[in-house]
Amino acid sequence: MQSIPLSFTGENFRVMQITDAQETLAISPDTMKLICAALDQARPDLVVFTGDQIKGYSPVFRGKNAQQNAETTIGALLKPLRERGIPFAVTYGNHDAEGALTNADQFEIYKQTPGFAFSDPAAPEDVGTYCLTVKDDAGKDRLLIYLFDTHNRCADGSFGMVNDAQIDWYRQTRDAYAAANGAPVPSIAFQHIPTPEYYDILKRSRRFGSGSVRAYGNHKNEYYVLDEENRQDGDFLGESPATSFENSGEVDAFLEQGEMMALYVGHNHKNSFTARYKTIDLGNTQSAGFNVYGPGLDRGVRVLDFSPDGSYATYTLTYHELCGDTPEDKRKYTMMQHMPTSIAGTVTFVKETLAVLGIAALTAGTVYAAVKLKKSGLAK
Repeated sequence: MQSIPLSFTGENFRVMQITDAQETLAISPDTMKLICAALDQARPDLVVFTGDQIKGYSPVFRGKNAQQNAETTIGALLKPLRERGIPFAVTYGNHDAEGALTNADQFEIYKQTPGFAFSDPAAPEDVGTYCLTVKDDAGKDRLLIYLFDTHNRCADGSFGMVNDAQIDWYRQTRDAYAAANGAPVPSIAFQHIPTPEYYDILKRSRRFGSGSVRAYGNHKNEYYVLDEENRQDGDFLGESPATSFENSGEVDAFLEQGEMMALYVGHNHKNSFTARYKTIDLGNTQSAGFNVYGPGLDRGVRVLDFSPDGSYATYTLTYHELCGDTPEDKRKYTMMQHMPTSIAGTVTFVKETLAVLGIAALTAGTVYAAVKLKKSGLAK
C-alpha cells in the first residue's frame, strides 16, 4: 500500500533527485542553501533522496545519543520540504547505516515527517526497496518509480549491488502493473551505487588524456573519459564509477520489456552525466552535501520531468547557478575540496607522492655529491 497518492498535475510530473548530503549534527549551511534554492527554483512534485543522507560513520551517530542526533540531522534535511509541502521518498546508501541505527531505524524517523512517500517494501527487512505509482486524472497508472537499496559492501570488498531477491521482486511488480494496466507502465529507477554497466557508457582513455580519471578495483590502472558522442551538455566526470565487481543482472532485467526509461544513481560525488546504454539511460547525479568531498560549486541536484506519454527530460541545478560563487562556510569548503575521493585513491596518491619525493631526494643527493667532488678536486 502506498502511503500518499502521487499524480500528474498538468503536463508533467517533476522529480528532484538529491543524493549524498552526508550530513552530521553540525549541518552545513551551504547544503541547506542549495536544497532550499533548488526547491524554490524547480518546485518538484516529489523529491527522491538516493542515499547517504547522513554520515553514518560519524561519532555523533554511534554513541548513546545516536538516535536523537539522527532525528535532529534528518529533521533538518527534511525541514525545507516540510515547510513547502513537498512529498519525498528515500532509499539508502553505503554510509547511512554505518552507525548505531539500521536503515529500518532511520525509516521510522522518516515516517515522522508528513509527506514521506513509501509503499510495501520488497521484503520486511528491506525498507529501501519499493515502488511508487504516479497516476493521471483518470486514476490510471502512468509512471512507476522504483527505489532500490544497494546495501553496503560485497564479500569481495567491492561496493554493494541489488541482489537476486530484489530483481525477482522487480519482475513480479513490473508484471503485476502490466497486467493491471494492459501494458507495461513507463518506469524509472533510483538507487545509490552504480552498476558495472556504467563503465560501458564511458570511453577508455590514455593516462594523461584530457579529462581522464583513474579507475580502481577490477578496473585498476585503467583511465576513462565521458564519451563525447554519448553525453549531454554540462555533464562531467570527476572520478571513476565505484561499482560492485560482480554483475547481478539488474540492468539486464530492466531491458527485458522496454518499460524502464532510466536508472539514476549517486555515490560518486564528482560525477554528473546521462548516457545511453542500449535502450535505457544510465545517469549519475553529483553530491549535494558540503560536509564531504564534492565537485566544488558544481554540487547540485537533478530535475527530471516525466510526461504521461512515457518520455522524460532531465537537467541539473548547481550551487554556482543558484547561490553564486561564495560559499558561506569558506573554511570547510576549502578543506573538502582537497579530500581524497576513496581509500584506493588515497593509497595511490601517497605512493606516487613518496615516489616523487624519493626521486627528488635522489636527484638532490646526486647533485650535492657532484658539487662536493668538484670542490674537492676529485671530479674530472
